[in-house]
Amino acid sequence: MTKIIFMGTPTFSVPVLEQLAKAYDVIAVVTQPDRPVGRKRVLTPPPVKKTALELGIPVYQPEKLRTSSELDELIGLQADLLVTAAYGQILPNALLESPKHGAINVHASLLPEYRGGAPVHYALLDGKTETGVTIMYMVEKLDAGDMISQREIPITDEDNTGTMFDKLSQLGAELLMDTLPDFIAGKITAIAQDPNKVTFARNISREQEKIDWKRSGREIFNQVRGLSPWPVAYTTLEGKPFKIWEATHDETKVDGEVGAILTDKTALKIITGDGTLLVPTVIQPAGKPKMDIHSFMAGAGRNLSKTTRFGE
Repeated sequence: MTKIIFMGTPTFSVPVLEQLAKAYDVIAVVTQPDRPVGRKRVLTPPPVKKTALELGIPVYQPEKLRTSSELDELIGLQADLLVTAAYGQILPNALLESPKHGAINVHASLLPEYRGGAPVHYALLDGKTETGVTIMYMVEKLDAGDMISQREIPITDEDNTGTMFDKLSQLGAELLMDTLPDFIAGKITAIAQDPNKVTFARNISREQEKIDWKRSGREIFNQVRGLSPWPVAYTTLEGKPFKIWEATHDETKVDGEVGAILTDKTALKIITGDGTLLVPTVIQPAGKPKMDIHSFMAGAGRNLSKTTRFGE
């Protein structure tokens, strides 16, 4: 049976590991170290570690694999194949070249579009109507390897980054399992990425989280769902942060200043740069828990008026 080393960290990687373990001999799992989580900073293992331990697979957690003593140990396992899915580090050539069949990655975009660490976020931020998964060879350069297989999936207006992560995670596991038999048998010819079509999905910055109400309603709607459920888009209300977790877009055009509101005691509509309306449905005022808009409008939202401006 083909011996595989699997490398991954977040929830996205778990279905890939689970499917691999059913059909192949996963001899080791490499993931990021346990990290402090939450306000109490509780040391928490990554999702892939939890799954690997449940499956009885040895786990490695080097802080920096390139300089870790575990690198030689992993090479010494003489795996037939290395599979990665959202591991979180660029791997050294010594490891990439050690397996008989090389090293491949499950990447959550239709490469060469969205190389980098946040491809799902950017697909929604940019208003894409489809995205997908690419199985590709690993190289030392970021997500630049030749493409082995690819599969598309639609993005709907009801999707956000969270729902797309779940869908792409399952799609990636399915595509990998469909690809591996022919790949291992040497029946697939990989295709080089077109350098003229390369785009990048760098990690989201704090500035990208802040809503600019001068942008169009559609752009702001895409920003909200592209940053939900993390890191979450925000604006300001009376000088304090005001997070918008979920929203819809009302294409009705109205006259008024950007950031101004229309309110009917139960709903909140905010005027955007093109005159259309962003309609928050789940929000989080400063110092308060996340809540639905009806709860907010029944409480602090009662003090809002037509003179209220978001983002000032």
